[in-house]
Amino acid sequence: MQWNYIVGAVLIFEWILRFLMFFIVPKNRKPSSSTAWLMLIMIEPIIGSIIFYVFGSPSLPRHRRDYYKKANEFIKKEMHGLQEVYANAEVKDEEITSTEEKFVKLNRNLGGFPIYNGNKVKFYDDYNETIKILIKDIDSAKERILFEYFIMALDSTSEPIFEALERAHNRGVKVYVLFDALACRVYPNYKKMKKRLSDSGIAWRAMLPLYVVPGKKFTRPDLRNHRKIVVIDGKIGYTGSQNIIQKNYHRKDELYYEELVARIEGPTVWQLSAVFRSDWYSETQEFIPALSLPIAVGSAKAQVLPSGPSYVESSNLKLYTALMHGAHKKIVIITPYFVPDDAIMTALTSAAQRGVEVTMINSEIIDKVFVGHAQRSYYEELLRAGVNILLYKKPVFLHTKHLSVDDSIAVIGSSNLDMRSFELDLEVSMVLYDKQSVQKLRKIEERIINGSKKVSYNAWQKRSIKHQLLDNLARLTASLQ
Repeated sequence: MQWNYIVGAVLIFEWILRFLMFFIVPKNRKPSSSTAWLMLIMIEPIIGSIIFYVFGSPSLPRHRRDYYKKANEFIKKEMHGLQEVYANAEVKDEEITSTEEKFVKLNRNLGGFPIYNGNKVKFYDDYNETIKILIKDIDSAKERILFEYFIMALDSTSEPIFEALERAHNRGVKVYVLFDALACRVYPNYKKMKKRLSDSGIAWRAMLPLYVVPGKKFTRPDLRNHRKIVVIDGKIGYTGSQNIIQKNYHRKDELYYEELVARIEGPTVWQLSAVFRSDWYSETQEFIPALSLPIAVGSAKAQVLPSGPSYVESSNLKLYTALMHGAHKKIVIITPYFVPDDAIMTALTSAAQRGVEVTMINSEIIDKVFVGHAQRSYYEELLRAGVNILLYKKPVFLHTKHLSVDDSIAVIGSSNLDMRSFELDLEVSMVLYDKQSVQKLRKIEERIINGSKKVSYNAWQKRSIKHQLLDNLARLTASLQ
């Protein structure tokens, strides 16, 4: 009899959980995500509710959001002061084309940064060359280095970078280092790397440390800082896809990574600096004051867009969707992970159907099997709409992240085209309103296209039932954001 009471109480409790979750889950959440969570909770209410508690909130805890809010207030005051002194850096309304105007306004409203003129941009798609150029710039530093990466590991590839940072510190340069607390743990020498940074005297922090105990500091463990930013003396900036680790990421198989990094000089470097300094403040509550705004050294117009769970808006998602809808002739997307929401799918398919040449390049091989299956579940709909899908030939994993639209706008940064980058990770993107930069990217795209194979709609329809089932299962679970 007592057992019957226990079973009955559990059943009643489960139905109460199901009922309550109908009010809790959909709040500020996309319908597809809400549906996936509610399906899990309807099937397993207790286990599902626990999983939802740990992984269900796409926002940083309140104290971190408050830190970012305060840091952004400092940045706004600083920006206002800089604008008064460097009025020529900000692009005037009459200098913004009708094509650029809507995107400039969107990014200003989402990220807070204006569009700056006078930049010079170079792209590096050779892994080792990027490291050599970065070390050269570090060795030229005289005042300050801001150094932020999702992944840093101490190995033979990164050793020269650590040595360069130590040399800079020893000659009196202030060096600040940020890396993700969770992403770096899985790679060799993590503790040794932290000890080395501490022993050298370099200021460093592991971003978003894990707090698994319930309380005000509890953070969803898969909310991560995915940004890659370097700023040297406030004059030279880097962003892109490459991390500080050997190019096979210490894997045992043949796979290795290919990256794309942008090096920028000019006023927009200050915006990359501002993103780093807001991240530093969120970890330390120490605000690093800006150096003076860099002088104009080129002709490229550029604007930085930060995004992530510290923001109310899904900034990157809105940017990419707007660019796709605004394209007239050509869209090229290169992304390692493609797990979009309905808005991105609609934007891409409708662009192709109205005659825009849409090309998406992924990799034939992928480093995350489940994500690969989720990604492939979208191919049939894209191919049917007329999107060209190319797969970069293995064993290279194309980790490059960029988008080019027509011949005038490009985006490069840390963001993938997936819901993790759009909703869960702190990201940074740089929008270039510059035909010369797009032309440079076109040459890189051409090389990548020549090294890829095209996916045929008819052949794709013939893939095995097993793969179709795995793809669809992975797609369903990808909605649990």
